[in-house]
Amino acid sequence: MTEITKEARLLQTFAGLADTLVDGYDIVDLLQLLVDSCRDLLDTTAAAILLADANGELDVMASTSEASRLVELIQLSAEAGPCVECFRTGEVISVPDIAESPERWARFRDSAIGQGFASVHAVPMRLRDNTIGTLNLLRDQPGDLDEQDRIAARAFADVATIGILHERSLRETALLAEQLQGALSSRVIIEQAKGVVAYTNGVTTEQAFELIRRYARSHQLGISQVAARLVDRSLRLDG
Repeated sequence: MTEITKEARLLQTFAGLADTLVDGYDIVDLLQLLVDSCRDLLDTTAAAILLADANGELDVMASTSEASRLVELIQLSAEAGPCVECFRTGEVISVPDIAESPERWARFRDSAIGQGFASVHAVPMRLRDNTIGTLNLLRDQPGDLDEQDRIAARAFADVATIGILHERSLRETALLAEQLQGALSSRVIIEQAKGVVAYTNGVTTEQAFELIRRYARSHQLGISQVAARLVDRSLRLDG
């Protein structure tokens, strides 16, 4: 991808993301599109977004692969890793070589290397002094992101933050907590729906998610809506 083409695609992607910020948009759709765009347009292998609930506990909200989701879950269970550190400090955390991670990140390091990742770049999702989550970019090669990709990653994190806090004031603390909890609850239902579709169709969970996304798009529904119908058995998807 040439720099001119890459820049043009980035501009088109941000324009498309801006167009989705309308009343009634599906936050899961937006965040999934965002991590997919990071994977496709930046020098990265996989991407994931972690969000904090009302108690400040992180969970995986969107990811481009089951491998990246597993790595994130491992560091969350260990309460240690670059993405957790990014959330706690509100600072960008770059690890050009995961193999050289500090020993306190051992579980994250071993999981990431086992899944084929060699470096990570974590960007806080922050509005003023409030950090609500992180955007995490995993690469299968050691080394850091170049300056253009760093800037783009920061912009993607900002879009995610705006999407979640759209038309909400940080002074309305209870409303913000409700918004975040609703987004996390939607993700739980989506994970259940992936399991249902994977089991009934004999496919992997990644393939199941693609079936769910395809149905949602073709019927102009949100992923969360389709997932809820799959979980309560009012809808069945056949591969």
